[in-house]
Amino acid sequence: MNLKFIRKLPVPQEIKQMYPLNEELQAVKDKNDKEIRDVFLGNSDKFILIIGPCSADREDAVIEYIKRLRTVQDKVADKIVIIPRIYTNKPRTTGAGYKGMLHQPDPHAEPNMLKGLISIRKLHLKALQETGFSCADEMLYSENHRYLSDLLSYVAVGARSVEDQQHRLTASGLNIPVGMKNPTGGDISVMLNSVNAAQHSHTFIYRGWECKSEGNPLTHCILRGYVDTMGVAHPNYSYENLVELNEIYTREHFQNPSVIIDTNHSNSGKNYMKQIDIAMEVLEYRKRDDQIKKLVKGLMIESYLVDGNQKISDNQVYGQSITDPCLGWEKTEELINDIYKML
Repeated sequence: MNLKFIRKLPVPQEIKQMYPLNEELQAVKDKNDKEIRDVFLGNSDKFILIIGPCSADREDAVIEYIKRLRTVQDKVADKIVIIPRIYTNKPRTTGAGYKGMLHQPDPHAEPNMLKGLISIRKLHLKALQETGFSCADEMLYSENHRYLSDLLSYVAVGARSVEDQQHRLTASGLNIPVGMKNPTGGDISVMLNSVNAAQHSHTFIYRGWECKSEGNPLTHCILRGYVDTMGVAHPNYSYENLVELNEIYTREHFQNPSVIIDTNHSNSGKNYMKQIDIAMEVLEYRKRDDQIKKLVKGLMIESYLVDGNQKISDNQVYGQSITDPCLGWEKTEELINDIYKML
């Protein structure tokens, strides 16, 4: 075995005790959770926007971005529920590149996952304290969810993890919405199998315990486009795609049929400006068909303070993505206002 064991990491309860969630903040999160849950249960007509940087890279810029979102949320609250993306784990197709704050709280330093665990908890906690937002994160490592389980209001399972059994079973034990992305190859049956599994009860091993989940009726699909065998990106958010998904949901008797449309990744071909057009198209589909309106609960949008992206360097632009390109703030604010007018 060629593993080097660097350090023993604290268990989630120890990190939570170091940076606790108090009763006042718990009440704020409970209120957020109910508002989001009501959308997925069909008890609310509000539209969800899961929006923020491709990957959180520094606390100050992320918090500034989320504070700006807070101002916008207060203006559109009668129609829109904003869930900020604070994605602290970054999946990498080949394993190379920045893997997120969990691995490298300082992108310029060596990986340190002890510092990373503390940094990501402090970031999510600070967002809740200073803006009232309980946020979204990606479940890259299912066994790490409990480090943030009391702070998150939404979890995404990525295209490279959606077929993994442990992710599916862990999702079945959560009581917040979990979005399952279609895999990079585009086979929606994989995504639907994942949703189906997570909606049911299971007995399994988690963090050294034998556990039994109750099933998560808030598990749903995320359409993010796909890449064919020639490496060409294809969208999968068209009206026909949505009708097909709705028919499968209905035929197979899923609980609370729902989908979030990822406006970036293979849907946009990673052309971040296309996110604006995709958002408008999806809203047109919802206006055209009441069944699609009921199905499509919201959008996932990659956005940060500054347009585009950059490589890690000594002269980095503050608030610009160091992973996938994102919409800058001015375009983001305009897009949210345009979505509001369309609803």
